[in-house]
Amino acid sequence: MDFDLSDEQRLLAESVRRFAESKLGGTAPLRRAHDPHFPFDVAALMAKQGLLGITVPVEDGGQGGTLMDAVIAIEQVAAVCPRSADVVQAGNFGPLRTFAAYASAYQKERWLGRLLAGEIVISLAMTEPEAGSAATDLTTSARADGDGYVINGTKIFSTHSPDASIFLVYVRFGPGVGGIGSVIVERGTPGLAFGQPSTFMGGEQWCQLYFEDCRIPAENVLLGPGGFKRQMSGFNAERIGNSARSLALGRHAYELARTYASTRKQFGRELCEFQGLQWSFAEMTLKLEAAQLLLYRAASRADSGLPSVADTSLAKLACNQSGFDVANGAVQVLGGTGYSQESLAEYCLRRTRGWMIAGGSIEMLKNRIAEHVFGRSFSQRDKHAVRA
Repeated sequence: MDFDLSDEQRLLAESVRRFAESKLGGTAPLRRAHDPHFPFDVAALMAKQGLLGITVPVEDGGQGGTLMDAVIAIEQVAAVCPRSADVVQAGNFGPLRTFAAYASAYQKERWLGRLLAGEIVISLAMTEPEAGSAATDLTTSARADGDGYVINGTKIFSTHSPDASIFLVYVRFGPGVGGIGSVIVERGTPGLAFGQPSTFMGGEQWCQLYFEDCRIPAENVLLGPGGFKRQMSGFNAERIGNSARSLALGRHAYELARTYASTRKQFGRELCEFQGLQWSFAEMTLKLEAAQLLLYRAASRADSGLPSVADTSLAKLACNQSGFDVANGAVQVLGGTGYSQESLAEYCLRRTRGWMIAGGSIEMLKNRIAEHVFGRSFSQRDKHAVRA
C-alpha cells in the first residue's frame, strides 16, 4: 500500500505548479476571485498547457490521463490561484465529462474541440425550482415534434450560465425515471430566455433559464429516455473534482494563516508560540491530511473504472467539511485581515461553504454512506406521494 505520489505524478505536480506560478500568480488571484465571470483568459492558457481534457481520451482531443491527474492539477493551481481551479474543474469534470463520455460524433465535432480549447464553457441545467436533491422530480419536458424536440420548463442554479455557450439540460421525455434524459441547447436558440443574473455567496453568478417552446434538432439529444442513471453515474466523478477544490481552497487558506502566524507578533512574540494557536493548527492539519487520504483513495480506485458511490461520498463529505472548517479556522487566525476582501482567506471560506450544498449536499452524502453501511437503499420519498 503506497500513500505517496508516483514519480510521474510528482513531475506532473511540479510542472503544473511552475505553470501556475508563472502564468497565474502575482496580484491576479485576488482580482479573479472577485470577478463573477468565467475566466476565459485562464482557460486559453490552460488549454495550451494541456490542463483541459486531462481525463478525455486522446482520440477525442484530450490528454488521456486519469482522474488522479486532474485532482493533482486542481491542487497545484489552487495553491497559487484558487479561482483558476474552477477552470480545471470545468475542463475535466461536471457537464464536460458527461458530454465527452456520451456525445455523438456530430456533437463532439461541433462542440468538444472548442470546449477543450477554452473558447467556450458548458453549463449543467439540472436543478429546478421544485426539483433539487430530488432530481427525478424534474418537470422540464422534451416533446418530439417532427425532426426535433420542443423543450419547456425552467432551470435554476446553473453554474457558468451567464457565460455558457451550450447547456446540458436534463429533460423528461416521458413519465418516471426511465423517461429522463438530456439534450444540448445552444445559447441563442429561439425559446431560450435568461433571467437577471443572481450571485452565489461564493461570488459566482447564475441565471434562471426559461425554455418556452424551445425547439432543438434531434441531433442535439445527448442521452434519450433511460439515460438518467448513466448521467447520474457521472456525478461520482464530478464529486471527486468538487472534493479536490474544496480541500485545495481550505489548504490555500491554511497556508495563508500559517505564514501569518509564523511572522505576526503580538505581546512580543509570534502568534505560533501561543499554545491555543498551536492546537488550532494541529486540528486543521489533521482534517486536511485525513480528507486528503480519502480523496486520493476515491480518485485512485476510480481510475480502474467508474468511482464508487461509497468512495466518492466519503471523500466529498470529508473534503467539504474539512475544507470549510480549515478555511473558517484560517480566517479566525488572520483576524481582521482574514475577514477582509483584501485577503483570499475569506474567499476560500465562502467558496468551500457552497460545495457543502453543490454536487450533492452533505446530508445526501450521509444517506449514501448509510446505504453502504447497511447494504440496502433507504428511500427518502413519502410512500404515499404520487410520482410523475
